[in-house]
Amino acid sequence: MDFDFTPEQVAFADEVERFLDENDDPDVFDLTRENMAQIVDTPKRREFMAKLGEKGWLGITWPTEYGGSDGDGVYEYLLNERLAGRGGPQIGKGVGIIGKTILRHGSDFLKQEFLPKILRNEVEFAVGYSEPEAGSDAASMKLKATRDGEGWRLNGQKTWTTSAHFAEWYWVGARTDPDSKHQGITLFLVALDQPGITINAIWTMGDERTNDVFFDDVWVSDDYVVGELNRGFQYISEALDLERFTMFTFSPIQQRLDLLCEYVRTETLDDEPLKDDAVVRQRIAQLATQGEVARVLGLRFLSASMKGGAAPTTESSEYKLYATELSKRLASASMDIAGPGSQLRVHTDDAPMTGRAESTYRYTVIDTIGGGASEIQKNIIARRKLGLPKNF
Repeated sequence: MDFDFTPEQVAFADEVERFLDENDDPDVFDLTRENMAQIVDTPKRREFMAKLGEKGWLGITWPTEYGGSDGDGVYEYLLNERLAGRGGPQIGKGVGIIGKTILRHGSDFLKQEFLPKILRNEVEFAVGYSEPEAGSDAASMKLKATRDGEGWRLNGQKTWTTSAHFAEWYWVGARTDPDSKHQGITLFLVALDQPGITINAIWTMGDERTNDVFFDDVWVSDDYVVGELNRGFQYISEALDLERFTMFTFSPIQQRLDLLCEYVRTETLDDEPLKDDAVVRQRIAQLATQGEVARVLGLRFLSASMKGGAAPTTESSEYKLYATELSKRLASASMDIAGPGSQLRVHTDDAPMTGRAESTYRYTVIDTIGGGASEIQKNIIARRKLGLPKNF
């Protein structure tokens, strides 16, 4: 495959950079929120994303008949990477997970109801797959959906729903057939402001909020069923392939690696330059090499996804596994090389790298879990690419 971008693609990336320079705002861009910087959780961030919508960039890969530009996926990749490189909100959830699934499987009603709003960034979504007893094994979800007239009654609990406290709609999987594990789940879109929904905060080690969401006799019309009944797990699997790539961008990893390299280049230990220490040099060389591997794995996923059809599963898992585990290794190296001072909290002025190593160390653990834990990605690669048996 060709790893070079065309002149048109480079020009687009430059245009995005100019736009970001013109709209630079510390209330919108925050690198120290690490991967959680992607969420659109404040009024200013929503206003910024609406500006992206006005430029036609939110639907850059969508078909023109639904308001998009019918562009290649590389443009979406370039946009998202540059947003991530500034610590800004990104296009992953609404445009990618929800929008692309509705485009592929949604009814005309759902397309008319949600697609224009997504392109104008007039709606925010929360995604509900995980439950107390169904985390990595999403097919074990038990949230119960019972037929009630021209709709369904939902009862049960979801957990680790990051955006539930500010989103308007919940993209949620529920069990509509108790006798089938993988063929008994249906996807629903549920308004989060209706009676019967209770949202309780869970605070993570990365200082970010996620949530428990409880359903008590919540009624959902048939109009808000996504795709076919009992096909929800298949749609969720497709969406997770997108999530594993679009929501774990490479730019922040490169940015943190550059920050560590600059620290090593300028700091001393016992009056000796860190850059001359053989052990430090070896560790930096390994991280730089592994960073290039992660970047190329991302480009390989991008290339495979542009061939049409559903997102490529094994390429997605390979990238997500390698990139998020590299992010952890980079965080550990930053803590080790910077010494005890690296334990000072982020934004501490006299801390090495202003405390960035400390926040990265906490946040990167979360990344290896979201979108399917590393162990799940290994299982997917083992079964679907290497052909190994399910129980081995």
